[in-house]
Amino acid sequence: MAAAVRHCPSRSHNCITRGDGGPGVSCRKQLKQVDTLQDISAKIVAENIPFQRIEQQYDRIPEPVQSKIVFWSFPRNERDIYMYSSYANCYKEHAENQKLPFHQGVRLLDNNAVANVLQIGFHLSGTVTEPSNPLLSQQEKVYKVSISFDRCKITSVQCGCSNKDIFWCQHVVALSLYRIRKAKIVQLRVPISETLLQMSREQLQKFAQYLITEHHSDVLPTAQKIADQILQAESEINMLPGAPDPTAGASVDDDNSWHLDEDQVREQVRTFLSQGGYTGSSTPLHSMFAKVREMLRAKDSNGARMLTLMTEQFLADPRLSLWRTQGTPLTDKCNQFWDELGALWVCVVLNPHSTSQDRALWQKLLKQWVVSPVCPLEDGEGNLLSDIGTRGSFRLRVFSSSSVQNNQRTVLHNALEASDLTWNDTHLQNILASDMYWSANEMGSDNFDSRGLPLWREYIPTACARVDALRSHGYAKEALRLAVAIVRTMKVNLVANSDSWNNIQGTKNAGTCTCSVHVCGRHHTPYNAVGWIGHPLDPIGVLFDTLCEACLVSDDIPQELYSRHLSNENSNESRRRYQHVSIPGAAEHEQTYLTLAYEVALIGLGQQRIMPTGIHCQEKACKQEERLLAKLNTIELDSTLLRVLQAETVLLLEGGSWSGLGVGIHPESYPMHMFAHFLFLKLVTRDEDLAFQVGLRAMRLPILENLDDANMEDSVNNANMLTRFPRWFILSHVESQQCLLASILLEAAKNNIQRLQSVLDCAQRHIHSSSQLFRLAQDTFKIASPPDGPKYLPALKAAFELGLQVMRMTLMTLNWRRREMVRWIVTCATEVGVDALLALMQSWYQYFAPVEASSAVAMTVMSPATMMQLNATYAQQEELAQSARTLALQCAKRDPQNCALCALNLCEKDSMAFETAYQIVLEASNHIMNSSQLFTIARYMKHRGHPSQAFRLALLAMKGLSVAYNQDSHPLISDIHWACALAHSLGRTELASLVPILVKNIQCATVLADILRRCTISAPGMGCLDGKRRTLKLLSYDKVPLKQLMDQTILAYVHTAHSRLSHISPRHYADFIDFLTKARETFLLAHDGHIQFSQLIENMKLAYKGKKKLMFLIHERFGL
Repeated sequence: MAAAVRHCPSRSHNCITRGDGGPGVSCRKQLKQVDTLQDISAKIVAENIPFQRIEQQYDRIPEPVQSKIVFWSFPRNERDIYMYSSYANCYKEHAENQKLPFHQGVRLLDNNAVANVLQIGFHLSGTVTEPSNPLLSQQEKVYKVSISFDRCKITSVQCGCSNKDIFWCQHVVALSLYRIRKAKIVQLRVPISETLLQMSREQLQKFAQYLITEHHSDVLPTAQKIADQILQAESEINMLPGAPDPTAGASVDDDNSWHLDEDQVREQVRTFLSQGGYTGSSTPLHSMFAKVREMLRAKDSNGARMLTLMTEQFLADPRLSLWRTQGTPLTDKCNQFWDELGALWVCVVLNPHSTSQDRALWQKLLKQWVVSPVCPLEDGEGNLLSDIGTRGSFRLRVFSSSSVQNNQRTVLHNALEASDLTWNDTHLQNILASDMYWSANEMGSDNFDSRGLPLWREYIPTACARVDALRSHGYAKEALRLAVAIVRTMKVNLVANSDSWNNIQGTKNAGTCTCSVHVCGRHHTPYNAVGWIGHPLDPIGVLFDTLCEACLVSDDIPQELYSRHLSNENSNESRRRYQHVSIPGAAEHEQTYLTLAYEVALIGLGQQRIMPTGIHCQEKACKQEERLLAKLNTIELDSTLLRVLQAETVLLLEGGSWSGLGVGIHPESYPMHMFAHFLFLKLVTRDEDLAFQVGLRAMRLPILENLDDANMEDSVNNANMLTRFPRWFILSHVESQQCLLASILLEAAKNNIQRLQSVLDCAQRHIHSSSQLFRLAQDTFKIASPPDGPKYLPALKAAFELGLQVMRMTLMTLNWRRREMVRWIVTCATEVGVDALLALMQSWYQYFAPVEASSAVAMTVMSPATMMQLNATYAQQEELAQSARTLALQCAKRDPQNCALCALNLCEKDSMAFETAYQIVLEASNHIMNSSQLFTIARYMKHRGHPSQAFRLALLAMKGLSVAYNQDSHPLISDIHWACALAHSLGRTELASLVPILVKNIQCATVLADILRRCTISAPGMGCLDGKRRTLKLLSYDKVPLKQLMDQTILAYVHTAHSRLSHISPRHYADFIDFLTKARETFLLAHDGHIQFSQLIENMKLAYKGKKKLMFLIHERFGL
């Protein structure tokens, strides 16, 4: 491909020395003599004119002149060698970077490893000795290196080490640096063809034969082939004049560009992508992108070549097709890489000094790429959201022949549209040419402001793309001039918009709109459809970086080539320091490049913009905002910048719907929480009123605001309102930032009750996420009760109010943090005081479910630890206790299943309240509470010394219980035994009342037998506490109340035996025999039990006579 001529400085001693900080630092040498006219001319010719053209123009060139041209044709700047032998943004102090080829080559040169250096024409050769390494068992090796060059560019390299990398090996570096640093001692010969012209026929024959003899094993077949062709009169060799000479330099038609191994570039990108370049470590890819930027800045045509190769490999990645087929969105890292590709291509095609051939080639490639089915779309997932309209399109230009529908735009469409732009505008050329370009017309015009300073009225992203292109191609001054004109234009437009808004507000009647969202039906100033923050080309970031670069203080921080689209963990942005640099010709004496940078950042961040579609675009907007705010935070806010900050903040607050901080904003406007957080922290110690005005204004989140009934119809008819909300993919992040802003506002207002109330009202009105509101309440609580300082009671009350709102919001919803919230609100109320606890319990139904109120709230309030913490008086304790009892009874009435036990516990010290709670349990026993719950309460009553009430509850529990014949492991068996033991302890009467219920509801023979035996262990009535004397006699199985229980137990054994025999298998015979053994023990307790057991056996023999083995086992065991 055609390459643009690369400008190369004519400095012969610009080199890197041992111990300096990076490439391109000039060696300190003594003053040298002025170059001769011949040397000066030879330098210019060697750098710009192909040697072939010189030969064609002059019949004879003196050998001294040839030697001078050949001498100066080798590169003279070590920075060029560094560019092709190390990554960008690598500096010598980093130990890891010492492994890069450039630094290894420097060490080889310093260790005198370079020898046999010979320059013949435009060809340099030599040997480089790699020292031995005993640790790695590597022996010393000598590598032959050859380099071809033309017009101060190395056009090809060869080394015996067979290096496979996009960078030149350390041996090529060592030889190149040797030639630059020790050019005077390198043997120099004119091209070999010139030497051959001076030989006679005999000398030429001797030369050829000696050459063949020296290398006969390698060149003899080739020599014979060439000799045969020469002897044939009609051969191709004889038809062409002259003969090739590898040392004579490139021809006029050859591409004059630095050597770049295209195959290795492709292989490197392919390898990185196949090894997880989208998911794993992406440092090599980052460095390759930085290398492209480095080449562009050096005006090296290989920048575009390398970018072309990388783009082709990205498009060839098979995962793109797979993801598109599956409908899977690209990963975040993948989107970042594609954003960087798109931005770099915009810079490439906007090169102001590119040739028409280059632009045509780039446009042709871009047209092919944008129609590729795998080329990613601009929003990152347009294939998934194809139904989204074209609102918010990120077109580079408003009108373009290359434009397409927004949902079909790829990441490369901006570059394709940029390829149609030109630099021919006279006004633009004048802006770029001089700092002192201005107009004497004081009335102003489209091209100049009222002070005569130039403006550049172009679509902002397009204009900023020009700035980025100029800066990327090394035209820093021109980029700075255009950036100043653009920011000046933005400021003029901002003031005009503000004045227009104020005029509109002034002409309205008394019904002036003050709504926070556009739902009132009145006319509003149009909002900005395309946001500058979040735009694929990051126009605000471009302007800010360009202006700040002119204000850097320290020269010891090298200029970096990191991208604004890739995550740069190693950026040294935080170490940079800035100073004010005056703008030439500026009308305001305080206006500097730094103030302009600050202003444009504030303007861009404060612009009202619609939330973009797609998760990638939304995340990109967040990251650009965070990155720009982080850069702003590195700039020290002096008095000059403070005045800028105050003025811009006021302008944004009064800017109407153009501003995101204006009065009326669109419901889908991008939130200003992060920006307001920055403004608040900068202003609160300097202009507190303005800081709070900004913070309170920015708290709103219109997309979640509740609309009143009058406006409901508008919102329902607004299709965008209904369809956009689910696509706020970063809503959780937005709400988190909103909560953070509210937190710092509350902290700053903790000493001002009026301001604190304003912030509290604002937070309660605008924060709609219960989790974020709870987080805010917790933060406020921590602020109000520092561990090592006094409490701030107003702030504590604010935390309590927020907590109450959280409780209301989560009362009827499922929230996994609900239990934590309940515990916290009780803790917070305890810190506030008795009144807060009383209010919490008296209005419990607004905040808690009955089980929460009775257990977590009332029980915690009445705990000794809480009382000790409150240091309450006796009257306060009684008041709290009365409220807790009232709460407990109310909860038990609403939810007796879960609250009755707590109610009984809390009311225990008040007999009337305790009886009321007991009656609630009795009323709920018939249809609400189950047997398990009743047993639990009965056990509690027995434990608390109320056996009669406990027995009554146990009877009610038994009535609702049913145990089948085979449920010998029923979960309530222990409760049944407990109830029987309770009845037995109370006396014969209680036991007699329980037995009929047992007989009716329990069919399990083993359970009945166990109960039967337990009732005869001791006499009934042993636990009676009525003080009456009783005759303590053991109960008889043949008399009531056990007679009925005995009969039911025997009947249960008979039924169970027959039931088991109906489906018994031989492997269960042994278990059945054991069952009969236990049954016999129970049968024998009755006076005629042995007869009944014998009858049972006889009936089984008759009914199951086919089971001979079983009958034999029964006979063997029982003898029946």
